[in-house]
Amino acid sequence: MAKWGEGDPRWIVEERPDATNVNNWHWTEKNATPWSKDKLKALLQDFVISGSGQECKIVEIEKMDGEATANNRKGKLIFFYEWNIVLKWKGTVDNEDVTGKVSIPNLSEENDVDEVELTVSVDESNNASEKLKVFMYNVGRDKLRKQLDTYIKELKKDFAKGLILPKKGTEQDEVKVKPDKETVYASGFNKQKIELQTVISEPKNVGCKLDVKTLETFERFQCQANELYEALTRTDMVTAFTRGHVKLDLFKGGEFVLFGGNVCGKYDEIIPNKKITQTWRLKQWPAGHYSNVVMELVQKEDHTELKLTQTLIPSAEFEATRANWNRYYWDSIRSAFGFGSFLY
Repeated sequence: MAKWGEGDPRWIVEERPDATNVNNWHWTEKNATPWSKDKLKALLQDFVISGSGQECKIVEIEKMDGEATANNRKGKLIFFYEWNIVLKWKGTVDNEDVTGKVSIPNLSEENDVDEVELTVSVDESNNASEKLKVFMYNVGRDKLRKQLDTYIKELKKDFAKGLILPKKGTEQDEVKVKPDKETVYASGFNKQKIELQTVISEPKNVGCKLDVKTLETFERFQCQANELYEALTRTDMVTAFTRGHVKLDLFKGGEFVLFGGNVCGKYDEIIPNKKITQTWRLKQWPAGHYSNVVMELVQKEDHTELKLTQTLIPSAEFEATRANWNRYYWDSIRSAFGFGSFLY
């Protein structure tokens, strides 16, 4: 099998004026990388972010690594794009110039735009820079996500043209472009992605009651309470036991993203070394549904006890969620940091 992006001559069909890709059966592919770079530069370079009496400007695109392709298989459009972008921004507050960066490490089709990670930093830390950092975090990220959303929509619109050929007996302008794919994940925090075609049905009234359950579990770790707290909150330590890139904004209302975007939410309460409260969800749960997670740490004489209480778990996901906490959190933490496991 050919590597992704290289193409295999047995399956890739070149675009031909005689429309030999009958009924769009074969895989056709367009390189959208050059177009994407131009579009992203147009949307981000010199972009002005203003609001609440403050203003910042994207003055340079320091880094833009990645690629994008548009594909058609059996009349279904599939878009692949993955970008790592670093932007330099500048603003003025209290008559002081402030500079910093916005990092977008994983703009890809795997995540919805509102789930794309944007990390804000400043070049020098002082009162003025902290003011603009908060502004860029609360206002700038949302405005930049709208620019990224524009890129995605225009990518799909522009590259849908001509990618699906008319079937026999139809005119080109009669060809309907099917809605974009949805990404559905099987159970587990680290999951294999499955691409499913969107099914359109008549509008229905929504708001059905969801059957939910509560999970309570106790875990013991051979370490101090502060060590376990750091394992759950320090970016480098969480990266170590989850084995992947993470996002942790460790303050009330701050966001977290783990396991490639499959686990996400916000911090509701943080008491160092004692308690972490989160609004928490798995990506495959019903849209907009979150559970509440409370992790309480209690220092014992020779170990630390952790009590996990998770409410509002969809009943259909209860057993998988219980198993995943054990596998991807507790067992992984013990293995990564040598916090041991009790046999009794």
